Amino acid sequence: MSREMNRRRLAGAATTMLAAALALGAVASGAVPARAGTVADRQRSTTRTSFTAADLAAARPEGLPAAVRLPGDDPAAFRTFLDGAAMAARAPWLALSGGGENGAFAAGLLKGWTRAGTRPEFGVVTGVSTGALIAPFAFLGASGDEALEKAYTETSAADVFEFGGGPESLTDTWPLKRGIERSVTPALLAAVAAEHRKGRRLLVVTTELDSLRPTLWDMGAIAQAGGPAGLKLFREVMLASAAIPGIFPPVMIDSVDPGGKRFQEMHADGGATAPFFVAPGRTLLEQVAGAGPQDAKPDDAKPDDAKLPAPSVYVVVNTSQAPDFQVAQRSMLSILGRSLSAMIKAQTAGALAVTQAFADRTGLPLHVATIDQRFGQVSQAPFEQGYMRALFAHGERLGRAGTAFDWSPDTLVTSSTRRSASNAP
Repeated sequence: MSREMNRRRLAGAATTMLAAALALGAVASGAVPARAGTVADRQRSTTRTSFTAADLAAARPEGLPAAVRLPGDDPAAFRTFLDGAAMAARAPWLALSGGGENGAFAAGLLKGWTRAGTRPEFGVVTGVSTGALIAPFAFLGASGDEALEKAYTETSAADVFEFGGGPESLTDTWPLKRGIERSVTPALLAAVAAEHRKGRRLLVVTTELDSLRPTLWDMGAIAQAGGPAGLKLFREVMLASAAIPGIFPPVMIDSVDPGGKRFQEMHADGGATAPFFVAPGRTLLEQVAGAGPQDAKPDDAKPDDAKLPAPSVYVVVNTSQAPDFQVAQRSMLSILGRSLSAMIKAQTAGALAVTQAFADRTGLPLHVATIDQRFGQVSQAPFEQGYMRALFAHGERLGRAGTAFDWSPDTLVTSSTRRSASNAP
């Protein structure tokens, strides 16, 4: 295997969770990527203003109310948030996972679902990493299908990053940032805000690196606030949710505490804390920890706050849970890439198992779509357009046929492999 191929493999593995991010920017808008990052971006100081955990807990994004976000690991805060969302209990939810270029699966599925005439208007839409970039378009419904199709069939690696990032990361994501700036316009925010006022909710997840906690951003509330501050934060959150720590630079979000102290929060990939988001982890594990048969309660005795108000939940997982055989090379890049892939696969399998168990306990209808063995094509390089177009078409076929969510927990364990690879140089 050549050095060039090794480099390309690294790019694919390391950026797997956010491959299509810029696609929703420059590609969807027809814009050409900027030629370089800004001087301010490249020369910004790495010295941070000191602050405490208490400062962080009390802070709000500068220029916006504190209510535009909530801790993603706090069940009580999440229940309170849902109490203010009328459509959360009236319409299905949609959760979109990370998966990089494999986001073509979700994009195609949504288009096919629209054409089948059975796609719901979701009460809550959540997105993590690449799913965060899909989420605003999915939230707005069929009107976002065309942009998603262009994004996931016409993008390339050069549209996302360039090597040589600096002290914070291995790469520079100025193309991603510029694309988001072009696609997230005041008009987009106005459309999201209009749906928010109907009681629907759009959530994007980031990981706050100082506290190591997930943050849920109420994108509808940010859009409703509008103005320069709202537009800036909406873009920053989308960029942050796709920023794999160490590979892509984190996003620094300006904050201010009640006493007027200003500092910057450091946010990165939402996938660092969960591959997709349905509810806080403690909510999903309620009635499990420490519960034995003697503690079991009949279904009609379960407290309402141990359930979700959702009439049903659809989860789209933009990865495959099937084994993926490749002979790893004795190089740092190959080992890192394969290890990251294994970690993501295991994290996703665990999240699916916990979510399915929660759904079974609480009587929640759960529908899961993954890239399963019905799709056998393999990408030979990051953002290979032929692969992405084939995956988009596959998702579209399943969405149109109504078979996209024919998933079973049995698919988490299999002895089959979808491909083989030699260790020939």
